[in-house]
Amino acid sequence: MGDQDASISRRQQASRAIFASAGSPYFSTVLALMAVVVILSNVGAAKGVTFGPIVTDGGFFLFPLAYILGDVISEVYGFKAARRAIITTFALAAFSTLCFWIMIELPAAAWYDGQEALERALGPVWLIVLASLLGFLVGQTLNSWVLVKMKDRFGERGLVGRLMGSTGVGEFADTLIFCSIAATVIGITNLPTFINYVVVGFLYKTAVEVLFVPLTTLVIRWFKRREPSYGAANKPTGTDR
Repeated sequence: MGDQDASISRRQQASRAIFASAGSPYFSTVLALMAVVVILSNVGAAKGVTFGPIVTDGGFFLFPLAYILGDVISEVYGFKAARRAIITTFALAAFSTLCFWIMIELPAAAWYDGQEALERALGPVWLIVLASLLGFLVGQTLNSWVLVKMKDRFGERGLVGRLMGSTGVGEFADTLIFCSIAATVIGITNLPTFINYVVVGFLYKTAVEVLFVPLTTLVIRWFKRREPSYGAANKPTGTDR
């Protein structure tokens, strides 16, 4: 009977959504990484990039990483922690843009010859900033919400399905919002090129996340094993280990 009770307890644990406490140094580390990735991708997004017929921007290789980190936060710490991370990252990205603008507007010394280069590299293109921030805010929120709702439904089972399902929803919303606002800024003026921009962006970002699902899964399991509060919540009922 003991083995049977333990088996039932494990099945019950697997069907229950479990989350770690966000008051952890691991959470703050992932949050910091996500903020850095978003800020750098915003800087790169002002540059239009083409690979043959493919149209994208200079931040294309960074932004999917923000969603992977968002998946880690949502899966391990839950929707409230993910929402806090999204709002914090949003605020830090907006603050970095303000700082770049102040740096550029400060009066240059007579011997300083890098003003034009500074403006070209860090000068905020406000529509790009708005597009990136709005796309990130909506896309990450949907990504987190879908993932956590699926976890509430299926518990610890089906992690790969949660990652892929939430990715599709979040990345589509993010890409559509960003491209709709940013297209004319980087020189896209006709519908076929705009559709190319949206479709390529969505497929690329989604493909990167799907390809990284095995790594994301390993990272999530690493966090779950090392988060004391997650381990305590996941301890089978009726055991003292």
